[in-house]
Amino acid sequence: MWMIPGQNQSWVSEFILLGFSRDPTTNSILFIVFLLIYLCSVLGNGLIIMLICLDIQLHTPMYFFLCILATLDMGYVTTTMPQMLVHLLAHSKTISFAGCCLQMYVFGALGITECTFFVVMAYDRYVAICYPLRYTVILNWGLCMWLAAGSWVCGFLSALLYTFFTMSLPYCGPNRVNHYFCEGPSVRSLACMDTHIIEMVDLVLSVFLVVTPISIILASYIHIAKAILKIKTTQGRCKAFSTCAFHLTVVTFFYGAGTYIYMRPNSSYSHEQDKQISLFYNAFTALLNPMVYSLRNKDIKRAFLKVMGHRMGR
Repeated sequence: MWMIPGQNQSWVSEFILLGFSRDPTTNSILFIVFLLIYLCSVLGNGLIIMLICLDIQLHTPMYFFLCILATLDMGYVTTTMPQMLVHLLAHSKTISFAGCCLQMYVFGALGITECTFFVVMAYDRYVAICYPLRYTVILNWGLCMWLAAGSWVCGFLSALLYTFFTMSLPYCGPNRVNHYFCEGPSVRSLACMDTHIIEMVDLVLSVFLVVTPISIILASYIHIAKAILKIKTTQGRCKAFSTCAFHLTVVTFFYGAGTYIYMRPNSSYSHEQDKQISLFYNAFTALLNPMVYSLRNKDIKRAFLKVMGHRMGR
């Protein structure tokens, strides 16, 4: 901490991230587990990006959106996991005030972008299933670019507002954040003032950025379900419903955990529980997305075998 000249008041210049445990043995086990999760997430999403870029047959709106989702997941998990892995083994678990602010902003920006991007992907599936003959006309490349750019702009501008309100609060001690990264609610609970107004801003943002997308996604999948029921073959219906169920599972993990964390007042926080729940929309979603959206996809499998065949033939 450092003192303001002429005032008997100290301000936090760094935070201590408490992480999951103080026991070295437990931390060593957690390090191995989270390292495997992180590597699988990065390699899985990186493989998807590589395959979509290399295979010209995957240069369609659906796989364009899939490539962006994989990029978001890689950035999202990399914002928090490497630092958490270092802190699991290191004695010092500090992060500077500026570093905490940057981590909160990037994490929030990528997270909010992914929130809005799930809506874009639900719209893509809605058009593909309900209007298959007009798919390329409705989802032309111009619209795809606008939808992608709009998601990124929405995410980074909203996170800027959220981070500004949170980090402009007075932090005069303690500086021990009971979390494994600088998540807004956990840091805000250390503020030396009433945060009721900030919580109201949080609630409004959450309604706009979480509740609204969920409503649109559910509406899209209701129309998709109606279209699937018109499929004549039982096998076709089961396959389509299976795909939708997997997609909705990932969306439920992401939005459900995010809603639980960000739409509650500070007084109801359970820090130990929040750390565990945050893993669902941070680490596990990035791990599940490649399996759910891509690795089960026959076009991705074909592209993978094609790339491997070229490499084996050299």
